Amino acid sequence: MSDHAAEATARPLRRDAQRNREALLMAARACFAECGVNAPLEQVAKQASLAIGTLYRHFPTRLDLVQATFAEKLAAWLAAAERAATMEDAWNGFCHFLETMCELQADDRGFNDLASSLLPETARLAEPQIRIHQLAVRIVARAQKQGMLRPDLTPEDLAFVIWSHSRITEATQGIAPAVWRRHLYLMLDGFRADRAHPLPQQALTSEELWQAMIRLGGSSACSG
Repeated sequence: MSDHAAEATARPLRRDAQRNREALLMAARACFAECGVNAPLEQVAKQASLAIGTLYRHFPTRLDLVQATFAEKLAAWLAAAERAATMEDAWNGFCHFLETMCELQADDRGFNDLASSLLPETARLAEPQIRIHQLAVRIVARAQKQGMLRPDLTPEDLAFVIWSHSRITEATQGIAPAVWRRHLYLMLDGFRADRAHPLPQQALTSEELWQAMIRLGGSSACSG
């Protein structure tokens, strides 16, 4: 978050300025859900019936707007991860984590972009992203320790769920919007320890996953 945006957020807004901010966030949620986080900011301002200059006064950079738009969803994902990491049945926790993640992504290309890539380390939402990854490591380890999750699955493998889910929801939106649940549960069956077969390829390393997420968007997607 830029210094200017942080300062503006800290100060109480006039009633008209607060209305404008809320209108911009509502428009951003709609535009990002349809077109992703690289949706034209002019389109956001137009949908809010405001000038582009008003948008930039509230959100000096695209990243500022992205962070304000998705803070609530990222908090919900973090809460689901924290709950999943403490559930007595670790397999149910693993399923809860993935299903909540997919539900938050469904019909929202913008949140798909955010979940699929990395924010700059200085971004306000980078810390929740890191915490979610740390909890995912714990969720995987607990389910493996209880013997329910295949032992060769790594936390990096969960990126495949995010990436495939993104494409599935894009293809089926408005046709069969809930069919992603079928695909998720097909994948979950493949994750069970009692159905595991040797895999033909090594898992991505943390460094390889980082590079892949940067390629999908990373910090450059929100820098404009």
